[in-house]
Amino acid sequence: MSHNTFGHLFRVTTWGESHGPALGCVVDGCPPGIGLTAEEVQVWLDQRRPGQGKFVTQRQEPDAVKILSGVFQDERTAGQVTTGTPISMMIENVDQRSRDYGEIATQFRPGHADYTYFAKYGVRDYRGGGRASARETAARVAAGAVARKIIEGVTIRAAVVQIGPHAIDRSRFDWDQRHENGFWCPDAQTVPVWEEHLEKVRKSGSSTGAIVEVEALGVPAGWGAPIYGKLDAELAAALMSINASKGVEIGAGFASAAFSGEENADEMRMGNDGEPLFLSNSAGGILGGISSGAPVAARVAFKPTSSILTPRRSLNEAGEEVELRTKGRHDPCVGIRAVPVVEAMTACVLADAYLRHRAQTGGGAYVPGGSDRR
Repeated sequence: MSHNTFGHLFRVTTWGESHGPALGCVVDGCPPGIGLTAEEVQVWLDQRRPGQGKFVTQRQEPDAVKILSGVFQDERTAGQVTTGTPISMMIENVDQRSRDYGEIATQFRPGHADYTYFAKYGVRDYRGGGRASARETAARVAAGAVARKIIEGVTIRAAVVQIGPHAIDRSRFDWDQRHENGFWCPDAQTVPVWEEHLEKVRKSGSSTGAIVEVEALGVPAGWGAPIYGKLDAELAAALMSINASKGVEIGAGFASAAFSGEENADEMRMGNDGEPLFLSNSAGGILGGISSGAPVAARVAFKPTSSILTPRRSLNEAGEEVELRTKGRHDPCVGIRAVPVVEAMTACVLADAYLRHRAQTGGGAYVPGGSDRR
């Protein structure tokens, strides 16, 4: 099985299965001399960790990370720093219940990757989906923690803006509110609406979808490349690689199809700080595949969790028609725990873009009104 690695200069390889002894990642291309401890990685993993509320899976995993290589306790700097060599991180699985999946060992769960994995490889790990499980995203969050250290000064934040048919009121959008509830919701008045909706979904044994919005502040102009290395294309690919992701919009996205040219054009003026100021951000901070200096903004649509208790018609490996329902512990809405994963993938893409920009140009960017590159 190939394609377990993403990135160019900042390269991440994830490994492990949902019900194996452990999972983790190897980060290659991290510059040397960057302070990095397991505690700094753990902060982000704790945000993704399962079992933190009744509306997420009750699998109890501490997600305790161990850094196995790539760092060195340098007495001269009185801290642990990266060495420039591959950083290997491991997260042990401690609460697997593989018996929950015994009945579907030869059956294909509708909406899952069971059939396609079997059709391609002739074998599949049916215990929680193996590599296709959302459990794999814990390794991505660990890698994202390293990426954030490389692009310090860039703020990446994400929030859930819609669950099922219920979207937030954007006039009440407050980033600080997302830490005040269990849904990453930036609109306090929408929280009880989501609670009522998810309670009905959970009690019925069904699931619901969600939309996660992410933005990166402080990305300077110049990151990304034209044509086949476009920053928005690579960001979209990274976000689409997350489990259950079924759609990505950059900036105004599909809504821009209804705009006029005047509405869509992000007009520019010179800001008080001597930097260009965009009066709108339909482009999502990316023009021609290159960051413009405006916030990089995207949205990701997540489908309803495929594991539901309602009996569904399917087939088994012998081609026989069956009816099955999925047992086990599952999120009624995977979009809620996807927020830290969306942030992590955004961080990885931006770290890679920064390193590639630095390698090609020395890190300089044109300053309007000036004669030098900075």
